[in-house]
Amino acid sequence: MEFATPLIRATLLRRYNRFLSDIQLVDGTETRAHCPNPGSMMGLKDAGTPIWVEPNDDPKKKLKYGWRLSELPEGQMVCIDTSLPNRVVGEALQSGQVAELAGYGQIRAEVPYGTKSRVDFLVSGGALPDAYVEVKNVTLCRDGDWAEFPDSVTARGAKHLRELADMAAAGHRAVMLYLVQRTDCRRLRMAADLDPAYAAAFDAARDAGVEMLCYGTQISAKGIWLSDALPVELHDHATG
Repeated sequence: MEFATPLIRATLLRRYNRFLSDIQLVDGTETRAHCPNPGSMMGLKDAGTPIWVEPNDDPKKKLKYGWRLSELPEGQMVCIDTSLPNRVVGEALQSGQVAELAGYGQIRAEVPYGTKSRVDFLVSGGALPDAYVEVKNVTLCRDGDWAEFPDSVTARGAKHLRELADMAAAGHRAVMLYLVQRTDCRRLRMAADLDPAYAAAFDAARDAGVEMLCYGTQISAKGIWLSDALPVELHDHATG
């Protein structure tokens, strides 16, 4: 997935109001940028963080810059835009890059299912059972090369796991695909200390037959692309 406009480097001054941030461009100009991430963004929003923003000249947009990447001290990149994982995974599904989901002839996005929900992708076709695929954006890292999910309490995320478990019980394939949008992680585990209920829902969904996949990404100022499959830690998470 290529950015519509190549990104430019800036420095984060502060992030506030969930969707707004103050930034400083390389020429010293201070301006405001849209922050496309309402989550906690743990470890990615400190003042002085080098970031990459996408400029736009759309007269309908109040803000002329959109924050896309945070740059880590070692030069690794993290994509903070929560709107992009589905685009990255959608392109990868179309090109057959997700090995576990290759061979399907039809890929549909935002298909109603469950309880007033829409599954990110429903893939079908051929002799294979329909596969319901949810995508989760992973940006948290607190220890070595471990990516962790979630970075805050997510009741909605737990609901998605329960709905996938229902699909598995009905005889369909049900897949939770975690997309690690940072280039410094090589494996994934649940952040059970941040959201014990989600970790418990993860365990229950896995036991019900939901497939837990994880993929890394290649990230640059030009775009984001699916990378290698990463291992998922699958041991039970205590909630007591």
